[in-house]
Amino acid sequence: MSTFSRYPVSLDGGDIQIKRNEIREYFHNTYDLFEKIFEVLKNDEVFYQKSEPTRHPMIFYFGHTATFFINKLVSMKILHERINPDFESIFAVGVDEMAWDDITGANYTWPKVRDVREYRNKVRDLVDELICTLPLTLPIREEDAIWIILMGIEHERIHIETSLVLHRQMPIEFVQELQEFRLCASSSETPPNEMVSIPSRHVELGKEKSHNLYGWDNEYGHYSAELKEFKVSKYLVSNGEFMEFVQAGGYENQEYWDEEGKKFLKITSSKHPTFWVKEGDTYLYRTLSALIAMPMNWPVDVNALEAEAFCRFKSQKEGALYQLPSEAEHRALYEYAGLEDILEFDESRANQNLTHFSSCPVDRYDFKGVYDIVGNVWQWSRTPIFGFEGFAVHPAYDDFSTPTFDAKHAIINGSSWASSGNLIMKHSRYAFRKHFYQNAGFRYVISQNKDTSLQENEDIYESDALVAQYCEFQYGDTHFGVKNFALECARIASKFAINTKKALDLGCATGRATYELAKSFDEVEGIDFSVRFVQVGSKLKESGEILFHSLEEGALVTNKKISIQELGYENLKEKVSFWQGDACNLKPNFHSYDLIMATNLIDRLYNPRLFLDTVDTRLNEEGILILTSPYTWQESSTKKELWLGGYRDKDGKEVKTIDTLKEILGKKFELVHIQDLEFVIKETARKYQHTVSELSVWKKK
Repeated sequence: MSTFSRYPVSLDGGDIQIKRNEIREYFHNTYDLFEKIFEVLKNDEVFYQKSEPTRHPMIFYFGHTATFFINKLVSMKILHERINPDFESIFAVGVDEMAWDDITGANYTWPKVRDVREYRNKVRDLVDELICTLPLTLPIREEDAIWIILMGIEHERIHIETSLVLHRQMPIEFVQELQEFRLCASSSETPPNEMVSIPSRHVELGKEKSHNLYGWDNEYGHYSAELKEFKVSKYLVSNGEFMEFVQAGGYENQEYWDEEGKKFLKITSSKHPTFWVKEGDTYLYRTLSALIAMPMNWPVDVNALEAEAFCRFKSQKEGALYQLPSEAEHRALYEYAGLEDILEFDESRANQNLTHFSSCPVDRYDFKGVYDIVGNVWQWSRTPIFGFEGFAVHPAYDDFSTPTFDAKHAIINGSSWASSGNLIMKHSRYAFRKHFYQNAGFRYVISQNKDTSLQENEDIYESDALVAQYCEFQYGDTHFGVKNFALECARIASKFAINTKKALDLGCATGRATYELAKSFDEVEGIDFSVRFVQVGSKLKESGEILFHSLEEGALVTNKKISIQELGYENLKEKVSFWQGDACNLKPNFHSYDLIMATNLIDRLYNPRLFLDTVDTRLNEEGILILTSPYTWQESSTKKELWLGGYRDKDGKEVKTIDTLKEILGKKFELVHIQDLEFVIKETARKYQHTVSELSVWKKK
């Protein structure tokens, strides 16, 4: 077994101290391995290179996993002081080509590598101390503080693998071989592939909250499928088998590619898989840090678009319908082979958990006649990821899954040579955009099984209860004669604005006021802490409509669809942009605003003074700050000692929020207007929240 591998910690057990020791060992093993793989980069200058244009320079990823620990611990109020607010802002977001992932180089001043290494050491020491001191009961559950530590560890395990992919995409002159990272030493000719019959079966996907292994939110819940007998390829598609497609002009023949695939070809001008290098008439194979003779019997590394194109080629050639397996069909393979939850395989059983630092022959690891059901490379499926029945986000990481429930992210199954931790568990579910490269290949099936998840995702209605409620609040009907709150806030803001070049809608929720402000401003940025909200406004901009459930009674809902045309925003969409951000620790590039509007935000911040003390620096001269809040302070959002009002001081005097705002903002702002502003939020057809916010307008002195 590789010295790098380490199996995940179970959530149960009988001895608290033993469990702490297990978590500590798992944490340090993960942290060490993550730092080790960055030694593949030849020198510190390479940290500032991009492996491909849609990603950040590697320095971002080097800092990202450490800041993840701190940001999640702060957001869950386990940690109350940051280590480095600047790092914890610039390294926070930007890994999946989402509209709110800002990869514009001009917006970042990257720190020195040595400073990031020093920061990582401080985070290591802090997390180690927390593992030793945080309350711990067994079994560990997702509401426990220690769960956030496990979340950070598993998050870093993901980035061990994705960073290895990015390093592999670096120009060869920027990387170096490490003696410890041994490649598979064996390769030979292409083994002929054939089809294996898998009997019909009922499969159940999803796991219970009581499961004894860590899980991401999308793993929990229930989904079942009745599968008819189907045929599956005995082997993963090898480099040799894929070579026929390449040599037959598969990348040039448009009929093998769908519209997304054609766009990929146009952008990349690809003629062969990305990890193949053509020299004359010969193809070489790019490993993590070397070029080697093409290993014809290793699995081909491709994205989902290339895998789908191959299946169309093979279907045309052989007169049968070949396609990628569904998620449910891969589970059937898993159960066919009798595999367990944790796959404690040594290198004689499967190529995963970093036993090698490369793929291996596709005919080496036999699982009851079907090879590489797990390990070697991930296997693209035809299933777009979705939430099982009972899906619920974890409050510490509400953007792990929901942004991918967009029918654009395909599930990958089975793990790879670089997978470890949660990535090799039975219930793990990961999905990527179809043009992304991972350590991924594919196998094919001949199947009459319909992927019912595809039907369920044809129209994706926002069913997240809170987000759907805000969609109704901002885009739905008005009630009891109370005007639309987002529209009224934007109207008042525009009335008081002195200059109208650029505005910020902070705490924008689903984005209605962001668009409304664009009627008066040349440019408007909407920022919210939650991607669950940000993606709504972004989707309206990108696809021209939003769909959501409006709750009526019990489980009864009304499906609503709102288009950008009926809102009158078609000509405004290029003026707005949406970003994920923390109002208490905004990135430095959010500045130079003529107006900042923070609606119903300050009483939900973990430390509102961090925002108020510096908001003036983000405003231009004569800039306007607008705050609204019903001042519903609660300890679940803000520690009581950080409340701005709603309590008595040590002398017994009542402290009101507006008075504290005057004290904090008075030196830098003039209070020019104050008023009450009502709003109504629909919970059901017969239950509504009727609230009164105080709106205050402040002019920068």
